[in-house]
Amino acid sequence: MRILRADLRPILISLFLGLLCSPWARGESAAAAPVVPVVLAPTVEQRLASVEAYLANADPTAALKNARGEIPPGLTTPSASVAGPGHNAWMMVSAALVLFMTLPGLALFYGGLVRAKNVLSIMGWCLGITSVVTVLWWAVGYSLVFGKSFDSPYLGGSEHFFLKGVGGAPNPNYSFWVSHNVFAMFQLMFAIITPAVIVGAVVERMKFSAVLAFTVLWVLLVYCPLAHMVWGVNGLMNGLANPAASIKAIDFAGGMVVEMASGWSALVLCTVLGPRLGFGKTPMPPHSLVLCMVGTGLLWVGWYGFNAGSAVAADGIAGNAFMATTIAAAVAAGTWAGLEYYVRGKASVLGFCSGAVAGLVAITPACGFIDATASVWVGLAGGTLPFFACTKLKGWLRYDDALDVFGVHGVGGTIGMLLTGVFADVAINGNLATHLSASVGRTLWMEQLKGMGVALGLAVGGTLIIALVLRATIGLRPTIEAEQEGLDLTDHGEHGYIYDASNI
Repeated sequence: MRILRADLRPILISLFLGLLCSPWARGESAAAAPVVPVVLAPTVEQRLASVEAYLANADPTAALKNARGEIPPGLTTPSASVAGPGHNAWMMVSAALVLFMTLPGLALFYGGLVRAKNVLSIMGWCLGITSVVTVLWWAVGYSLVFGKSFDSPYLGGSEHFFLKGVGGAPNPNYSFWVSHNVFAMFQLMFAIITPAVIVGAVVERMKFSAVLAFTVLWVLLVYCPLAHMVWGVNGLMNGLANPAASIKAIDFAGGMVVEMASGWSALVLCTVLGPRLGFGKTPMPPHSLVLCMVGTGLLWVGWYGFNAGSAVAADGIAGNAFMATTIAAAVAAGTWAGLEYYVRGKASVLGFCSGAVAGLVAITPACGFIDATASVWVGLAGGTLPFFACTKLKGWLRYDDALDVFGVHGVGGTIGMLLTGVFADVAINGNLATHLSASVGRTLWMEQLKGMGVALGLAVGGTLIIALVLRATIGLRPTIEAEQEGLDLTDHGEHGYIYDASNI
């Protein structure tokens, strides 16, 4: 026992000294040992798969997800959450092309079709609409369409008011490879051109102030809800991307959101406003078919951004939309002119222009879903039915749709939406197989009809309320004297043309 106690003595002394020197003995708290973070590094295979996703316009983080579809905290690759140069460049070009459709395309197209005393008026409308819609889009519009904080199938959210959080990184709800800010600007151009199309029905007889007020209310009350329902990630009618959509319709580039909405709204607005002075009695021919033809060409070129850009990528679907757009527009232009030749003995330049635009309208909802042959059929329908609406239906019903917005956009967009449901093909757009494989080629056209009904109801009802409220408050029409003199001078104090050589 004495030997054992001697052996333990050094150990006990060491323990005693250790306790005396410890932080507790000195009244100090023990410091936690530093935690070294574990940095997860992606494997070479994961990095390669992330880069390859760029070529397929797919999710660059898919290779990082575990069996539960979750990404381990801290695991990423250099190509995740970064805009892809090619896709981004194409979308910036597409956004510029869609703006090009309004300025100067639509301005020249509409400007050539009005009388000379109102040419600056419609151009001023296009510029004014561009200005006010841009401010609305920045403030609330983009968020109401493409946000989701409201968790509603009818309207987006408030998280992106004043474009908060809309930066250079992609928003994966809508694109894996396009900057959020570029996507927002691309969609802005759609919001601009839609009310600009509407007012073609009421040229030469609506006050400039009323046009701007109508635009603000219409974008907020009609365009934003409808665009969210069709294109929002949780939209009511977004059959392509929302598995919970109540109406599983498809609309590639704006058959409901732009064409039907603008065309049917135009019919309501021109009816509430009433006809131009002298309508049906005084000749009102276009003052410059040259401007109209130039505007048609610019619209056609810009429409490639409108349709092919709606793929939100520089991929094969965009290429198909480009092809389908070309075929349908060309077929419709020839169809309209051919019908003119059959009925009147002459094919007019205005007929070619009207047919081309009608074909572009009809193919808009379908271009990313159908093949070349189906595009021919859409072009034939787009050239035939709008021709009938503009040359026969308008005369029978005697509404003064000055530039045939309803006949071309309303009728063309409606038939295009229906034919999209008939001709959509999974082989052309594989995204159709995600949620719609059971209805494509079978019952999709019925879903299209449901969506068209909602779009028509919102456009007609919303426009009627807005028009009646404005008529009762600020008034819609200029004075009789102003309308007779021309809106160029009375609204803007300018003339579109100066005929006095001394002033040149």
